[in-house]
Amino acid sequence: MPCMSVEEINQFLAEHFPQGAEYGSVDSVYSLGARMRLTPKQAHLRPGGTVSGPAMMALADVAVYVALLGEIGPVPLAVTTNLNINFLQRPKPEADVIAEAKLLKVGSRLAVGEVSLYSEGGELPVAHVTCTYSIPPRGQRERG
Repeated sequence: MPCMSVEEINQFLAEHFPQGAEYGSVDSVYSLGARMRLTPKQAHLRPGGTVSGPAMMALADVAVYVALLGEIGPVPLAVTTNLNINFLQRPKPEADVIAEAKLLKVGSRLAVGEVSLYSEGGELPVAHVTCTYSIPPRGQRERG
């Protein structure tokens, strides 16, 4: 059972990370995971009409953050320390990009997750991401 609901996470993000709405919306949060989507806007596209790499990276990064918030609760100062992405195929520009985030490890100081990105309706991933987050010590978690 997640520590935070979708509504609580959305409220937290609006307060602490309002620019996050540009990187997608939260569909669901569940034990050790989250699902987000990005409806591509013109700003997310690169020449040729494909969804840009930075837009997909941002979606994946926020998806891991949302999954982490679901596990540990509201921690504004949890930050990305590493993100690696493999672009596998061109996403469909007319389809939402779906991020399925799964936490592989949640420790006291680090969390590691992976994300598969899909074009909505597609079976094969368009990208695969691994991401590590630094979790601040308990005494420093409320600042931000």
